[in-house]
Amino acid sequence: MNLVNLESVSHAYGPKPLLSDVSLGVEAGERIGVVGRNGGGKTTLMSVIAGTVRPDSGRVTHNRSLRVGFLSQHDPLSPDDSVREIVLGELAEHEWAGDQQVREILSNLIGDLDLDAKVGDLSGGERRRTALAQLLIDDHDLIMLDEPTNHLDIEAIAWLAGHLSGRKSALVVVTHDRWFLDAVSTRTWEVVDGRVERYEGGYAAYVLAKAERARIAQAAEERRQNLMRKEIAWLRRGPPARTSKPKFRIEAAQALIANEPPARESVELVRFATARLGKTVYDLENVTLHAGGPDSGPLVLDRLTWQFGPGDRIGLIGVNGSGKSSVLRLLADTVKPDVGRVVRGKTVRLAHLSQELAELDPARRVLETVEEVRKYLQVGKKEWSASQLLERLGFKGEAQWKVVGDLSGGERRRLQLLRLLMDDPNVLLLDEPTNDLDIETLNELEDLLDGWPGTLILVSHDRYFLERVTDRCVALLGDGRLSLLPGGVDEYLERRAEGTAVTARIGTPATASTTTGVTAPATSGGRSPSDVSGSAGVASDQAKAGLSAKEERELRKELNRLERQLDKLTDQEARLHAAMAEAASDYAKLGSLDAELREVAAQKDTIEAEWLEVADRLGD
Repeated sequence: MNLVNLESVSHAYGPKPLLSDVSLGVEAGERIGVVGRNGGGKTTLMSVIAGTVRPDSGRVTHNRSLRVGFLSQHDPLSPDDSVREIVLGELAEHEWAGDQQVREILSNLIGDLDLDAKVGDLSGGERRRTALAQLLIDDHDLIMLDEPTNHLDIEAIAWLAGHLSGRKSALVVVTHDRWFLDAVSTRTWEVVDGRVERYEGGYAAYVLAKAERARIAQAAEERRQNLMRKEIAWLRRGPPARTSKPKFRIEAAQALIANEPPARESVELVRFATARLGKTVYDLENVTLHAGGPDSGPLVLDRLTWQFGPGDRIGLIGVNGSGKSSVLRLLADTVKPDVGRVVRGKTVRLAHLSQELAELDPARRVLETVEEVRKYLQVGKKEWSASQLLERLGFKGEAQWKVVGDLSGGERRRLQLLRLLMDDPNVLLLDEPTNDLDIETLNELEDLLDGWPGTLILVSHDRYFLERVTDRCVALLGDGRLSLLPGGVDEYLERRAEGTAVTARIGTPATASTTTGVTAPATSGGRSPSDVSGSAGVASDQAKAGLSAKEERELRKELNRLERQLDKLTDQEARLHAAMAEAASDYAKLGSLDAELREVAAQKDTIEAEWLEVADRLGD
């Protein structure tokens, strides 16, 4: 049953047609993800479907008594109302307190807010979460969400995806969060040049289908095709959850990726990074750091010893307020540690993209603003001009001659990021770089970073981007440590769900810890734990004080045995990947090889867990 029908709908703002003769429908229970470039018409389509905007021509029909919940980008909340009045309305306390779903929504979205606080006193992010909670508590036949993941951390985004997937309501969602799209949507609409192209499946299926259409039509330009193939190859090699099979045939798309190399040549990039940086990038020695200065605010790091090495690509995870930005500022030398010291390599050439927009001359043109830093940049084996790079990040044609003062916040952020890259840094600290970037621009940025040799430390709530451009994840779990996560974001969410991770500690004295707070190294990139560069910490001698010499020898032997097993399994994984590439068109053989690969991966996970346990006992 169709809930909403659009018949030959057209709409324009000024001379630009955003929708042109669009006909489509939303069925009951359908979950649709909407993608497209910024300014391409996604929000206009949402407003037309919701009935808040009347199209210039065509007809929009709603099913009788249709209940629509629409979260727009501009909330209409009254500043004089309390959070309680907005979210719970006239519900008595015993009514909402006895409803498990309502309690869950409140806990996951506004658990940190005072229900009696006035909306006018809230930040923009708090207002946004309040509006989302209000919408989810009500019953709707159709839920429409425009950028719902803005101002949510990774944990809240994962909860929201699960919550929406469990509801019976139809869903139409606009978001640049590709992990979220894959998690909630069963169909994808792409708004492009006034049309709405429809695809079965979530983001991964959309990428495959778009590549197949491009191959058949032979209409896409070579660079865009290369980007798409790299994206598909990464999707295929990624975790199983990202590669759910779409309902259409993918043989043609398989031909595109059969011999596609990995997104990044990791060994070559590390070699270049080492040549540019030397052996030392950042060494943290017995560092204690509070977010609000010495002995004030939440404790972020507690007597931590840690190394960031050349070529490390690290994603830093934690709840909002855990101190991720503080760690980046510590590395950028804009804040000092309370205790301990940070040793910075002599050859480090740093670029730090913070959440605050840097001052740009509002009278300058966009292209001039970039060219004053550098006119050409070498990325990998290719040289790019400032104009070419601007085009890749969404400044096409005349947009490069816009005055900076006329740019939106998102455009200024893209411009700031490009200026940092043009300065040819060898260390990048990126704090939420994906804010206000559409999916096409994100793909371009990922491709640029694929060929960039250096050390990258990234903070982002965009899980897809985080997993795509980094090689390993570390987390701030509120215990003053940087905890390596061999299982990535999934492991972080599991630890949070199990209650084994706290959020932040207020005013904890630095002397409370007896170790340096460093966990065992991860085994990513096909290397054994002892080979991982730049991420292994040094444990204190106190951790081994209870072991006899014989016990320590036995544990060392066990550690070596486990490392040899890991090496063998890593080699076996490599052989299976090569065999799968050769058998790309033989789906029966691919299925057998894939099952074998999963078994090897499960064995490797088990042995890695054993290695971590033994290493922890040794204090390595």
